[in-house]
Amino acid sequence: MIPHLTTALSGPLLDLERSILNAMPAIEHWLRGQWQEHAAPFYASVDLRNSGFKLAPVDTNLFPGGFNNLNPDFLPLCVQAAMAAIEKVCPEARGVLLVPENHTRNTFYLQNVAALTNILRLAGLNVRVGSLLPETTAARTIDLPNGQSIVLEPLRRKGNRLTVEGFDPCAVLLNNDLSAGVPEILKGLEQPVIPPLIAGWSTRRKSRHFTAYDQVAQAFAKLIGIDPWLINPYFATCGQINFKERRGEECLAAHVDEILKNVREKYREYGITEAPFAVVKADAGTYGMGVMMVRDASEVLELNRNQRKKMAVVKEGLEVHEVLVQEGVYTYESVDDAVAEPVIYMIDHFVVGGFYRVHTSRGKDENLNAPGMHFVPLAFETSCLTPDFTGSPDCPPNRFYAYSVVARLALVAAAIELEQYPTEPELAATVA
Repeated sequence: MIPHLTTALSGPLLDLERSILNAMPAIEHWLRGQWQEHAAPFYASVDLRNSGFKLAPVDTNLFPGGFNNLNPDFLPLCVQAAMAAIEKVCPEARGVLLVPENHTRNTFYLQNVAALTNILRLAGLNVRVGSLLPETTAARTIDLPNGQSIVLEPLRRKGNRLTVEGFDPCAVLLNNDLSAGVPEILKGLEQPVIPPLIAGWSTRRKSRHFTAYDQVAQAFAKLIGIDPWLINPYFATCGQINFKERRGEECLAAHVDEILKNVREKYREYGITEAPFAVVKADAGTYGMGVMMVRDASEVLELNRNQRKKMAVVKEGLEVHEVLVQEGVYTYESVDDAVAEPVIYMIDHFVVGGFYRVHTSRGKDENLNAPGMHFVPLAFETSCLTPDFTGSPDCPPNRFYAYSVVARLALVAAAIELEQYPTEPELAATVA
């Protein structure tokens, strides 16, 4: 399925899609070179926005939680990619302990855990699911709406190994983004922990990711001869904000003003008549929390109490003191008159599919990762890996291929980003 692109401003995007399609051999060669230099994260998902004149990533998640939303036809792709990923991090692996989020009441998330468990088992691994919840003191089975079930077991620490009853795994796979910090039980393990603990939000920052992405986008744009802005949102950071006490608002307003100014110049260059907007989001965290859209710098100086409260705390009660100011990218894709944005899933450096995040009550310039969104049954019909050289640049296989390329650029950025953390003692100390 591909949604309708509801805009007449498709010229620049068609040119971009055409450039990507024409440069496919050079792009794939360049990406192969990147994976020789950088180790791909075990898995990731990338949120893209397609404005009809720009196609850019707006978020990269290193603990993806929507494997249940992928097209079932692409299960073999997932299994093969998982085999490759496991061989790299732990060639001897026979058993993997999966550590999920603590969302035991979120059946949609638990269906993701079940789907991920199935992929790993089909990749030839014994898999058990260990819960970080202290109230999980015995194994319990949770039945899911789709007819599947998962068994959650209490985690046990034996020396420097993480186990569950009767199972000593070769590796620990996290599907928990560590927003609340790194639990003691996960520190100092002798087993490989994937992704590494530094990939969690207790350490990771979106600004570092987009700094790395900016470098990748510049190099890629030079490779295929395009304006890097077409695939790269402007951004800035403000590291001394306190929404509750109204400190740092002037810094935030100045960054918003600068971003909007730069976007206006680009809009004039491309003849775009839309009004620029910026997204202010917590520099650490996920689930669409701590996000607001602004169209003028004055808006961040005039936040009411409820708005400041919403921005001050994100998932797991984490207080927000660092924010990312990012160029807002419109989404002009829609499904059944509902606004949609593509989400691309990767295991190792392989694209394994994607789906559309759809929201019936949000607009083209709003955050779609919010209550009321839905995914199923909007899984991609093609795998993002097989462009149609005889088709138009915007036919489904070719648009999906463009999605896969930009998503893999974000994955390269994530690989570079993760390489930087262990070299900084103050960050490494947080997970020592």
